[in-house]
Amino acid sequence: MAVRKLKPVTPGQRHKIIGTFEEITASVPEKSLVTGKRATGGRNSSGKMTVRYRGGGHKRRLRDVDFKREKDGVPAVVKTIEYDPNRSARIALLFYADGEKRYIIAPIGLKVGDQLNSGPDAVPEVGNALPLANIPVGTVIHNIELRPGQGAKLVRSAGNFAQLTSREGDYCVIKLPSGETRKILSACKATVGSVGNSDHALEQSGKAGRSRWLGRRPHNRGVVMNPHDHPMGGGEGRQSGGHPRSRTGLYAKGLKTRAPKKHSNKYIIERANKKK
Repeated sequence: MAVRKLKPVTPGQRHKIIGTFEEITASVPEKSLVTGKRATGGRNSSGKMTVRYRGGGHKRRLRDVDFKREKDGVPAVVKTIEYDPNRSARIALLFYADGEKRYIIAPIGLKVGDQLNSGPDAVPEVGNALPLANIPVGTVIHNIELRPGQGAKLVRSAGNFAQLTSREGDYCVIKLPSGETRKILSACKATVGSVGNSDHALEQSGKAGRSRWLGRRPHNRGVVMNPHDHPMGGGEGRQSGGHPRSRTGLYAKGLKTRAPKKHSNKYIIERANKKK
């Protein structure tokens, strides 16, 4: 995929950089795999606003994406590559040999007409889903399960990939996009290749209206509020606001929020790269 920079014909197009959508082959989703999505506007079940700066936006429909890939031994053919408004990656529609249709996250290099498989007997090629035990060391992977049969939880956004670095007994050592290295059970499934639409990170909205289309309302900073509204508010003129913190007083920088006795700590070999 590539991106295109628009000529500054209008103020909103001056800084706008968007994708070319050249890989998209269908504009209408598969009707049997689509359900309605109700927007919350940041309100909970009793109508109270629990998340600020949300509301509006374009109406969306949920695509039922298959993250489990449990149809082992049944070959599938890629029918279309489609846009999904609910995620940064593209999705691919698979037609299985038994007549079933399913969506998957489209990896880089996947084309219409390709044949995909899943299960321990599948070949470790782009788009195929295998247990980690059957994937060669050094392979680039995505859509990684944390528990066998749970469905993919890790490495699902556009352009991301992880790498299988080694094996230790019943576990495989995976280097994640964040820089974290952790152990995952070899029985867990992962998909070979990296997630498509890698140029998503290069896109720029160009105007505030595109954020409104996504359901994001204007976000005002804590330092411009009154002390009654935010811990960083108040003061004569422009004040720094003190130590960065949330509206509820939780430190925003430097405070460790991960539980010190979290069960999964023993599986983490190396922590994520820290920003300097």
